[in-house]
Amino acid sequence: MKKFDAIIIGSGQAGTPLAFALAVAGKKIAFIEKEHFGGTCLNTGCTPTKAYIASARRMYDTKNGEAFGIHIPAGSKTDLEKVKERKDHLIQSSVKGIQKGIENNENITYFEGIASFIGEKTIGINGNKITADEIYINVGGRPRIPDEYKALDPLDNQSILELTELPGHLVIIGGSYIGLEFGQMFKRFGSEVTIVEKNSAIINREDQDISASIQRTMENEGVAFRLNATCIGVKNLDNGQICVNVTCNKGQPQVIGTHVLLAIGRVPNTDLLNLEKAGIKTNVQGYIEVNDHLETNVPGIYALGDCNGQGAFTHTAYNDFEIIANNKLQGGNRKVSDRILTYGLFVDPPLGRAGMTLTQAKKTGKKLLVGKREMNNIARAKEKGETDGFMRVIVDAETEQIIGASILGVGGDEVISGILNIMTAKQPYTVIRDSVQIHPTVSELLPTLLGTLKPFEN
Repeated sequence: MKKFDAIIIGSGQAGTPLAFALAVAGKKIAFIEKEHFGGTCLNTGCTPTKAYIASARRMYDTKNGEAFGIHIPAGSKTDLEKVKERKDHLIQSSVKGIQKGIENNENITYFEGIASFIGEKTIGINGNKITADEIYINVGGRPRIPDEYKALDPLDNQSILELTELPGHLVIIGGSYIGLEFGQMFKRFGSEVTIVEKNSAIINREDQDISASIQRTMENEGVAFRLNATCIGVKNLDNGQICVNVTCNKGQPQVIGTHVLLAIGRVPNTDLLNLEKAGIKTNVQGYIEVNDHLETNVPGIYALGDCNGQGAFTHTAYNDFEIIANNKLQGGNRKVSDRILTYGLFVDPPLGRAGMTLTQAKKTGKKLLVGKREMNNIARAKEKGETDGFMRVIVDAETEQIIGASILGVGGDEVISGILNIMTAKQPYTVIRDSVQIHPTVSELLPTLLGTLKPFEN
C-alpha cells in the first residue's frame, strides 16, 4: 500500500486548486478523478451553459432590432452544431490546461477511476490501495433521475448539451434555475418550450414577486408554463413524440413534445464512495456532514463542494478550497459560517442575490427597512431597452446593515457584488448610500434606492 500526504477525490472547483496548493507546499498528493478534469462547472455547468446563453442572446438580438432603429432581415437561425463546437472548444482548452499542470507536477500522482473507501483512511482505486492521514472528498453531484423516468432516457443538463439538432418542442420538467436557463435559451434558439412545475410558482425559494417577474418576461418571449402540476408523468408515443402528463387545475391534462429535459434537482455522488467503510456520516439526502471547518465526523477527512450540502455553487466550492488552504497552510481559522449566501440566476435579465429574501427576513422578527426600485425607472436600463425587473434591498433597522438584496434586471448579476462587499465588510448601508457612482450605470441607482428606505410592515 502506498502512502501519500493527502488524497483528493474529485477534480472540481475545490479539489483541483487544493491539489496544486498542497503540492506547492511540498505535499505528496494522490489525485483521483473518475470522469473529467474540472468537475461540473467546467464540463456540464457554468462554462457550457453560459456559452449557450451567449449564443441565445445573439439570436434574441437578431429578432429585436426594430425598436432600436436597426432593421435585421428575417432568416436568422441557430446552427446548434456550431454552438456546440464553440462550447466544446472552451471546455477542452481549460481541461487541457489542468491536465498539463497535473502531468508536470512531480508532487501529484493522478489516478483515473472511481475511488472507494476500504478502511477509515484507505482508498481502493483500480486495484491499488492507497492511504493518507488527510483525505479531501470533492465528488460533486449529478442530476436526480427518479426510477420511473430512467427507462424513458430523458435529457438532463449534461446530455442536452450534446444535441446537434434543435428540439421541435422541448418540455422541461422543473421550473427552477436549470430549467429556466435552458428554457429561455432553447426558445431563443428556435424551439417551442413548455416548462412544467409542480409548485404554484417557479423558483419557489425566491420571493413571489421575483418569480412572477421572471415568468412574465419568459412568457413574453413565448415560453409556456404549466404550474401546479399534480401528477407529472412521461411516456413515449408510437409516433416518436413524448407525452408529459400534468393534470393541472386548468389547461389540457397533457403536453406533447419531441424532447423532455428533467431538471428536478441534483443528488450528491457520495453513494459511489462506500463511505460506511470509513464511518463517514451523511444526512438523509446523502450529503456528507461537516463542521464549520469542513471536517467530517472522522478526523482528517474533509468534504468540499456540492457533496457537503453547504452550497451548490462554483463559488461556494472554491470558497471551501480557500477555507482549507488558509487553515492548513497559513494557520488561519476561516469557517463556512463566515460566508454570505450569494448566487445568480442567468436568465435574461439575470437575477443577482445576496443574503436573505424578503420572506426570510420577515421571519427573523427584526425591524426592517426596505427599498425597491423598478428597472423601468432606471435611465441606463431604459437606454438599453431592458426594463424588466427591479432592485430590492433589505436592511436591519437597528444595526443599519444590509441583510438581503435582490437585483433582477440588466446587469443584476454584476451589480449585486457591490452590495455583497458591504455586507461582507459588515459596514452600514450608508456607506453605499453616501457614495458616488458612475453615470450612466445601473449601479448609480443604489445610493438613490438606499436613500428611500422605508420601514417594512407585514
